[in-house]
Amino acid sequence: MRTSLCFAALLSLSVPAQAQETPAAVESARSEELGSRVDTILATAPVGTRYGIVVQRLDGTELLAVAPDQRFIPASNTKVYTTLAAYHELAALQRAAEGTGVRIEPAGAGMVDVVLEGRGEATLSSAPDCLVQCLAVLADAVASRTKRVRNVVGDASWYPDERWSAGMSWNNIPFRYGSAVAALMVDDNELWVTASPGKAGEAVRIESDGYYRIENRARTVPGDADNLSVSRMPGSDLLVLDGTIGEASKPSVYRLAIDDPAHRAAWRLARMLEAGGVTVTGGVSAIYRPVTPMDDPAERGDAPVASPPKETMLASLPPEALAADIITINKVSQNLHAEMMLRRVGKLTGSGSVADGQAAMARMMVAAGLSADGVVLSDGSGMSSYNRASPRTTARLLGWAARQDWFEAWRSTLPVGGVDGTLARRFADTPLSGRLFAKTGSLNASRALSGYLIAASGETLVFSAFANDIPSDREGAATAAMDSALLAIAAAF
Repeated sequence: MRTSLCFAALLSLSVPAQAQETPAAVESARSEELGSRVDTILATAPVGTRYGIVVQRLDGTELLAVAPDQRFIPASNTKVYTTLAAYHELAALQRAAEGTGVRIEPAGAGMVDVVLEGRGEATLSSAPDCLVQCLAVLADAVASRTKRVRNVVGDASWYPDERWSAGMSWNNIPFRYGSAVAALMVDDNELWVTASPGKAGEAVRIESDGYYRIENRARTVPGDADNLSVSRMPGSDLLVLDGTIGEASKPSVYRLAIDDPAHRAAWRLARMLEAGGVTVTGGVSAIYRPVTPMDDPAERGDAPVASPPKETMLASLPPEALAADIITINKVSQNLHAEMMLRRVGKLTGSGSVADGQAAMARMMVAAGLSADGVVLSDGSGMSSYNRASPRTTARLLGWAARQDWFEAWRSTLPVGGVDGTLARRFADTPLSGRLFAKTGSLNASRALSGYLIAASGETLVFSAFANDIPSDREGAATAAMDSALLAIAAAF
């Protein structure tokens, strides 16, 4: 399975035994022995699983390589590229950041429309206990000006309308990890639905805020088994709840996605206005900006990018601290925020399109001195099945990052083995607990883990590990083999 090893061990066969005692020869033998051990470990993985692993020192010296230049689906390791591109231009991003605002427009006959305008803010919240980025602040600003409005409009024209990147699987769209993306959204563009048991034979009880229509086919049965399912076709506002739940079961909570983020945000604002004593006589609508050739840097060339006009706001929220949002993206693998970050980076020199975000990634690769041949990314989160990356390119990018003055801040956004984030339970009670800092990745038949580990000697090593083509329902075994290989690597150096 190994395709290359540093310090070519074959050379040691042709030199005198005395020369083989040099430090380079000793390390060559150690690398060869480790390679064999890793091969043995990976051979225990489910049949058909394809691995790629690269381990290197911080200076770029490669210690181990398994299929280093093959391309793999990186899943959420895509967020490594997205957030590094953001940190590469973080100062400019923060200077350019703008918060969500609200304005009032004349609507005739003494009426006004309220327009909620998004500027790419990922953390706008309508939660009752909201402390920052609170939609209630904007609702209060409107209520202080008028007690009667006609329409409430959500304006998401700050970015072109690319709600899903190419390669998003349609079956993921109804759920929070496949949520639509727009310049205006609220509450992570999620809708929470709670299903609770009634008495045996009765319909399941449903709690929702009323945004989606719900067809309740589910029934309560004796016992405590939960066999409920929830479904929604993309583009539909009808949720279907089916199956059964035991009358002794705990409530089930579903976090579902919204296909029309700007409409949802305007709808939430309308409900908050009404709760604050403002009469809304009209309807709720949304504005999006269609994608044009000018949203593709390859098509527009040197032509200037025209942004939507900045209207005078009645009130606006201060922009979020982007570094804090990157912690959210990497620690819990927040897909929607990663997609927003890709568009924010693209907005620096373009329109905020996916293509502009990809151009920003290309600029980072040039700055890192890396060829783009080892990576093709269609989104910012890793949900696209079109994404491909090689472990060697990923490891070398991580090595470049380690030499930047912002590295420690960025590395602190990564999950820590056995401690927090998506690695809270992995590597616990192992020598790598608290000593591995890496981004996880999980998609159908694919697993990934890339970052840094502190070896037994105390040396920090860079690694990138991918597993693809995992047989159905065997992802756990494939991940276990990957983790065992990394533990062996850490023990060897």
